[in-house]
Amino acid sequence: MKFRKRNIKSRSDEDLVAEYQKDGSLEVLGVLYERYMPLVYGVCLKYLKNRANSQDAVTQIFELLIEQVSKHEIKTFKSWLYGVSRNYCLMQLRSQQTQKSKMIVLSDTSFMENNMEAHHTNEESLVLDQKTKALNACLATLKDLQRKCVEAFFFEEKCYQEIADEVQIDEKQVKSSLQNGKRNLKICLQKTAKVNYA
Repeated sequence: MKFRKRNIKSRSDEDLVAEYQKDGSLEVLGVLYERYMPLVYGVCLKYLKNRANSQDAVTQIFELLIEQVSKHEIKTFKSWLYGVSRNYCLMQLRSQQTQKSKMIVLSDTSFMENNMEAHHTNEESLVLDQKTKALNACLATLKDLQRKCVEAFFFEEKCYQEIADEVQIDEKQVKSSLQNGKRNLKICLQKTAKVNYA
């Protein structure tokens, strides 16, 4: 057994990925992940700004890899793992936001207010309802692919890889659709704001 572990540790990332994809050995995946745990922890600490949360994230990302490594064609494990770790952290940060703050990220304009009181007056509730309707109306104006990507990324909290798998496009197309969708959404919301408050 000791000989096998030494043998595993001396093998390349590519060999270990191929073996795991073939037989699903957690021992193989564990050896592979152990090489880059400091990298993963560093990425998590950079985004999460909290040691305890970053340590938890390192464990959660390993559990995520158990399923994800088998699903993807991985050319360079280190780069791929960096992307997975970064996306995981971004998803965690987004999950801490309220629905209103997500609207701000989407619109990137003062049209969506950030700090609203927990208890709104009737007038404030009406304004918020109008803004929500405006957001939904503008989402409906996007091209189908842009809308799917925006909704999946911001409201369903899916990463690029998950969206790419769902809509059957590559990650570059997902990123492009998100950028175009956000830009078009911002333009639509700004026009709506000018009409409502002119």
